[in-house]
Amino acid sequence: MFDDLLDDEFDESSSPEGAAIGIDLGTTNSVVCCVIDGDVVVLNDDQGHALQPSVVAWLPNGQQRVGLAARLRRVIDPANTVYSAKRIIGRSFRSPATQEAIAQLPYEVIEGPNEQPIISTRGGQLPVPEVSSLVLQRLKAIAEAQLGQQVTSCVVTVPANFSNGQRMATRRAAELAGMEVLRILNEPTAAAVAYGRDREVHRRIAVFDLGGGTFDVTLLAVRESLYEVLSTGGDPFLGGDDFDNKVRDWLAYEFLKTHRLDPKSDPIALARLTVAAEQIKMQLSSEAVVEGSLSEVMLGPGGDPLGMDFRITRDLFDDMIGELVERTLETAANVLQEAQVTPDRVDEVILVGGSTRVPMVADRVAQYFGREPRVDINPMHVVAIGAAHQAHSLMFPDQALSSGSAPTLLDVTPHSLGLATAGGYAEHLIPKNTTVPAEGRKVFSTVRDNQSRAVIKVCQGESRRFAENAELGTLTLDQLPERPRGDVQVEVAFLIDADGVVQVEARDIKYGAQARATLSAVGVDDAPA
Repeated sequence: MFDDLLDDEFDESSSPEGAAIGIDLGTTNSVVCCVIDGDVVVLNDDQGHALQPSVVAWLPNGQQRVGLAARLRRVIDPANTVYSAKRIIGRSFRSPATQEAIAQLPYEVIEGPNEQPIISTRGGQLPVPEVSSLVLQRLKAIAEAQLGQQVTSCVVTVPANFSNGQRMATRRAAELAGMEVLRILNEPTAAAVAYGRDREVHRRIAVFDLGGGTFDVTLLAVRESLYEVLSTGGDPFLGGDDFDNKVRDWLAYEFLKTHRLDPKSDPIALARLTVAAEQIKMQLSSEAVVEGSLSEVMLGPGGDPLGMDFRITRDLFDDMIGELVERTLETAANVLQEAQVTPDRVDEVILVGGSTRVPMVADRVAQYFGREPRVDINPMHVVAIGAAHQAHSLMFPDQALSSGSAPTLLDVTPHSLGLATAGGYAEHLIPKNTTVPAEGRKVFSTVRDNQSRAVIKVCQGESRRFAENAELGTLTLDQLPERPRGDVQVEVAFLIDADGVVQVEARDIKYGAQARATLSAVGVDDAPA
């Protein structure tokens, strides 16, 4: 698929195990890095671009485009150009969050088996991980072209607040792209690794990560090569896309006032305004005023193309996004409160993600924490750089240990995990911000005479009401002995690995029946025993 990027043959003899890369799979753009001769290198495509748009397009002739070539088609064929897929990966189609995301997307998303979202274009009907795998294949091809050898393994990053299902779906996407996933790494932890490497640090670091579609704040304690997450929180539907939408909506309203036609009713017109809004946002990061003209936004009643003039000041833009920026600071305050740390006790603040380049964001972060945030590593590259360090240390542990640079990562679960109890309540077995790997166990007794089955409904979230949390799945334990109520005891165990993926086990303590499952947001993989 990417033959134009590849050499005729790989020099596999240079590394019989293949190369390991670090990937920041972003909502808007993705980046790939690799450790070469002890240093992390950001890998560019054959045109010198490090940022690869996370976009896939299907052309009328059946060909497929990924990255920069695909992004150009957003304005001419939005129904067959997929972007921001990260906002729905690993989610249930029926969840309110997924429906909110779909409402903002110009391409069709339908419900597939087991409530998973399916993206429907002229390229066919594909689950979201398969679409994301095409972006990852592109990054893999870029790396192989630069390194001259096969890429066999990777560390892929995800937002800290990604759910169990979203992590599993991301892992699946990387595996479909032909790579072994050494670890699913939280983006803020990766950024801290990038800053902390080769420094003897004993500091408390806040990572403020505002990307294209997601937002995280994570507080870490860093002691030399030990990175311990103290608290994390975020908003999976807050990012640069939302800034773009504010500007787009303003443009649409101005167009409506001028022409008495609503561009939101035309998918192509709306796509053109969305792309224009993104460009205006980026220009306002360095300019006080942006003005210009948009031609052929949509066709008028007589078939004539209609355009518009615009003038947007940075102050007007700040008014548009002010509420969104304040939401990020509210999240930051909650994260610090959970860790019982005040802003003045944070030693460093790191900005991550392209949306932190918006001046208002950086200014408000500096005001809140009382110090200038660090941007000496490119916020667009820093996550992939940290992921590459981790990939190298996992792929070549002996080298990392001998150099003293192997990071030890103590991450946390971003959500509480629990199960349904009587009366519609949820009992949490593993609280939010528990260090992973983690385990939680609870023993329950049968509630009816001759009860032969136990149905265990698992959820993720902080509410005491089960229905107000995200349901991960149901595990059924059959063949319980028919005994008087309370005589049969069932132990339920939650096991979370270092990637944040959840396994649930249930067993009949006295009589031996047992079952286990790996859970996701859109179903379970049962393995009864």
